[in-house]
Amino acid sequence: MVRLNKIYTRTGDAGDTGLGDGARRPKYDARVSAYGEIDELNCVIGLARLHTHGQGVDLARIDKILARVQNDLFDLGADLCVPPKPDETHALRIVGSQVEALERAIDDLNAELSPLTSFVLPGGSPVSAELHHARTVCRRAERAIDYLASLEPVGAPALAYVNRLSDYLFVAARFANKRGEGDVLWVPGANREVI
Repeated sequence: MVRLNKIYTRTGDAGDTGLGDGARRPKYDARVSAYGEIDELNCVIGLARLHTHGQGVDLARIDKILARVQNDLFDLGADLCVPPKPDETHALRIVGSQVEALERAIDDLNAELSPLTSFVLPGGSPVSAELHHARTVCRRAERAIDYLASLEPVGAPALAYVNRLSDYLFVAARFANKRGEGDVLWVPGANREVI
């Protein structure tokens, strides 16, 4: 159980922070950056949920998954803040079933979308724009985790989860745009003529 009785500790005033295993790292450390990106992603998803929560059956489907994702992102942050050890038994880690749940959610929504004929511009509706915003923050978080994995161990399910989440957010953004009918499509070279 987490207990936060005192919010400020002054232990980070010198520019370092504590990992979940008690080790101290600089605040610019790749591991700290990776779970910081996940924290930002969770906040952006919270903003998107302002547009999905209580907004009808279609958006309720998305909101239910986003609520689960927000909890999973805390699991992912906990995963990333403790470097894996070969003999660990009690660390909280992202597991394959969390990745599989996202895959099912992607398939569920995508089955109701028409195939794409062009790239999609972010927008169409406020909720779709927020979901596209979350998708781009998710991609940035994925890059931070990939960079961390190039330096030290990161669990494969953690990498897969964030990759699948960006896919889910893309499909959810399309679904939120009247099942893709409200998508704003990219028209290559549309503005090349001088007016």
